Amino acid sequence: MRSRRGRLVLAAACGAVALTTAACSLPAGVRSADTARVADAASLPAEEIPEDQLAPAATSLTQPDPSAAPAAPAATAGGKDDNSTWPTKWGPLSPLDRDLIKKVRLATLWEMTMAQEAIQRASSAKVRTISKEIAAQHHVLDKGALDLAKKFDIRLPVKPTEDQARWMADITSRTGRDYDVTYVKWLRLAHGGIFPAIGSVRGTTQNTLVRKYAEECNAAVLNHQRLLESTGLAGPDAFPTPPPV
Repeated sequence: MRSRRGRLVLAAACGAVALTTAACSLPAGVRSADTARVADAASLPAEEIPEDQLAPAATSLTQPDPSAAPAAPAATAGGKDDNSTWPTKWGPLSPLDRDLIKKVRLATLWEMTMAQEAIQRASSAKVRTISKEIAAQHHVLDKGALDLAKKFDIRLPVKPTEDQARWMADITSRTGRDYDVTYVKWLRLAHGGIFPAIGSVRGTTQNTLVRKYAEECNAAVLNHQRLLESTGLAGPDAFPTPPPV
């Protein structure tokens, strides 16, 4: 009996070894059930792969650049039309709404810079005084533009336009009273240009955040026009040409 039992155990062991050897020596193109299951899963769409077969998600080591401009909204990805109204939880965001936020940002990029310079360089005490108020209010408006851009995922400009850069260079190149007059001329002209755009947005926007921001812009720009005009240096060339009726 002992001899027979020993032969049975030996036979079972040999059988196990034979099965293992066969599995390891499968011809190319022949797969075991487990091998086939994993390989087939690799070719499935992600949503159909069984959860226990998914590899852990990779962790990116690249941190976003905090100085980079906000990414383009999904609505504009892939070259889609940007002249569309975007749905937001604060109401529809029209192209005109977005354009105002960008324009205020552009205005701040050069007007706040020049106002800060005028505080130091203007020959008139009046011009230096009003420039402090203009610079401070532009700082507040810029913060509002940045906050809205973050909420709505809008790309904002990071440098003045060519015209604005030319105005800045013209102002900076002057001295004395000529500096004051040129500074008032270009700032008053720019404020007169953006004023109608603010009114259009306030009158048409259905977005509650943009409507509130347009009111803040309206108050600030109206105040800046009054301040610049109070210097007595705003000549005819400091006013935009009226639009046709």
